[in-house]
Amino acid sequence: MTSPAFSRRFLLALLAGGFLFAQSTQAKVYELRTYVTHPGKLEALLKRFADHTCALFEKHGMTNLGYWVPTEQADGADNRLIYLIAHNSREAAKTNWAAFQADPQWQSARKASEEGGKILQSVEAQFLEPSAFFPKLNREGGPAGRVFELRIYRCNPGKLEALHQRFANHTVALFSKHGMAHIGYWNPIAGERGHGEQLIYLLAHPSRQAGLDAFKAFRADPQWIEAKAASEKDGSLTQAKDGVKSIYLRATDFSPLR
Repeated sequence: MTSPAFSRRFLLALLAGGFLFAQSTQAKVYELRTYVTHPGKLEALLKRFADHTCALFEKHGMTNLGYWVPTEQADGADNRLIYLIAHNSREAAKTNWAAFQADPQWQSARKASEEGGKILQSVEAQFLEPSAFFPKLNREGGPAGRVFELRIYRCNPGKLEALHQRFANHTVALFSKHGMAHIGYWNPIAGERGHGEQLIYLLAHPSRQAGLDAFKAFRADPQWIEAKAASEKDGSLTQAKDGVKSIYLRATDFSPLR
């Protein structure tokens, strides 16, 4: 006959095991952040990240992945930092940011860096999950000085799954065919701006011109033309206005992805 003490221990073990299982199944989330600085403050922001922020992110459970500045003036070459970090879960992200903001080292670094005035004008953040057709971030390096391309697609209502299917069955392979390197593909998580309508992804090219040439060849490829026509027989997958946005980026000196 099982003793009451053993039953209690067994029940506690089951509860603990269930808690650990729930923790282990929490999905890692990515966070894409865009910082816009006040005029002339971009270098101060980059220095603060290089000297303090990146190390403090790691201290508080955030994984540094990539830090970029746009290559083109129209996209914010002189006042914008775009970066990608990862957290163990959405809940972990809240904890990580709260601990970072409360860290005396961060508060001291921020105060010192802003003695000549505030650095940031605006901050945008978006939490993302990996797409099912490309679930892993590609961290492999490439040619020195390569550029990255951030692309954001906004779908027409109900068309996101069709876009995913086209990428899975055609687009990704055709990108490879035309010399584009895949970094990662994501969708905004539930509750985030763009959830259910956006596909966000990163490519890499030897240069900006190489990227432009690769897309020109891609769009002229008969396989792509056929796949696009078949997928859009019931209408375009992306919105007519601002449905596709492209930003070319250069990695900062402190970016892990280069």
